[in-house]
Amino acid sequence: MKSRDLSSLMWGEALAMLDRAERLQRRFFTHAPTLGSPAWEPPVDIVEAEDGLKVQVALPGVPAEAIAIAADPRGVTVSALRGFPSRDRGARIHRLEIPYGRFERRIAIDMGEMKLEGKTLQDGVLTLTLRRRESK
Repeated sequence: MKSRDLSSLMWGEALAMLDRAERLQRRFFTHAPTLGSPAWEPPVDIVEAEDGLKVQVALPGVPAEAIAIAADPRGVTVSALRGFPSRDRGARIHRLEIPYGRFERRIAIDMGEMKLEGKTLQDGVLTLTLRRRESK
């Protein structure tokens, strides 16, 4: 093996290790949740159009009936509980990257200008449709 190939291989492994370390740090070294507080925040995409906003929240494995949506003048809060994926006796976990437990995501939006018009859950993605209020 040429030294250039070995150097390339070592660099790739070093980058992969840094990536894994960063993911672990984000997962385990954020503030520790207290009993009843949210354990994680789902990722969110917000897209603005002329008539309003589409907010998409990634919620893999969360049933629609478990999701609570609350709106107040300063924004929208989405919360629920994502159960542990496997409770089989004797099961061995090889990798656990998708978070579980109670979650809450607060999305800061001026609700004086917007109103929540629709919500759908499809393929693990909650989509909230917010429309601009008509000016008087």
